[in-house]
Amino acid sequence: MSAAHPHPPLAGKVALVAGATRGAGRGIAVALGAAGATVYVTGRSTRGQRSEYDRPEVIEDTADLVTAAGGRGIAVPVDHLVPARVRSLVDRIEAEQGRLDILVNDIWGGELLVEWDTPLWEHNLDNGLRLLRLAVETHAITSHHALPLLLRTPGGLVVEMTDGTAEYNGKTYRDSFFYDLAKAAVLRMGFSLGHELGPRGATAVALTPGWLRSELMLDHFGVTEETWRDALAAEPHFAISETPSYVGRAVAALAADPEVARWNGGSLSSGQLALEYGFSDLDGSRPDAFRYLAEVQGPGKPADVTGYR
Repeated sequence: MSAAHPHPPLAGKVALVAGATRGAGRGIAVALGAAGATVYVTGRSTRGQRSEYDRPEVIEDTADLVTAAGGRGIAVPVDHLVPARVRSLVDRIEAEQGRLDILVNDIWGGELLVEWDTPLWEHNLDNGLRLLRLAVETHAITSHHALPLLLRTPGGLVVEMTDGTAEYNGKTYRDSFFYDLAKAAVLRMGFSLGHELGPRGATAVALTPGWLRSELMLDHFGVTEETWRDALAAEPHFAISETPSYVGRAVAALAADPEVARWNGGSLSSGQLALEYGFSDLDGSRPDAFRYLAEVQGPGKPADVTGYR
């Protein structure tokens, strides 16, 4: 039981955060743990073996953070492109818990494959197709195997993690054919699953963080979470950025909402849900990144987050 929640709203709930090694996935897993959930965290980077990212973040550390937050974190190494591994994962959750209440599909793995501002015909084809497999096929495989267990208990929630809302991406090219296609496909997954799950007593949504201060993004700017504002000299619009905890709190709020079905099939953002549910980022602010992108950064106005966080 965590100090933040004397009566944890997700106590007794079981979650699977697929792709929880770092970034949004880790933030979501920890927030679900803080709300009292048992959280299975998966990924390919473990203390014994790293993925091709070759980064220090590993799923065991995510699980430890979940437990420290007040939940129970369980790390399971899984390559979500391998159906048999995913089936084994779901079999394990069924055997150990007998239920699955929350599925978060946050598998991505494409940072090393995107060739930004490169047209389709010049982009490395193998890399582009690998990106689509990692970003889209993994979600379909995971849902295929996990949803029968989730549907056994009424009120289940599926969160398809993407980048950009349907409204924003519908008007904005995301600087790469393959990236644009991957994120649009995941948005559509939330919509399609809403149609398939809604009549069966569950809810599916697509959810995007804003400009995420992930481990990779902080490294890109050469800053830490403590010094992130130093990056504003190079990119003033980074002032609208948010921690992974923010979108984590969005998922926890959705999972605890008895009326979550009102969002079924929808495209949501962390900033939108912060206004709806009243949570904030770690610094007490409520960044509304996609409104900012549409109204300030996109039109080329000077960086000014007044009224947007």
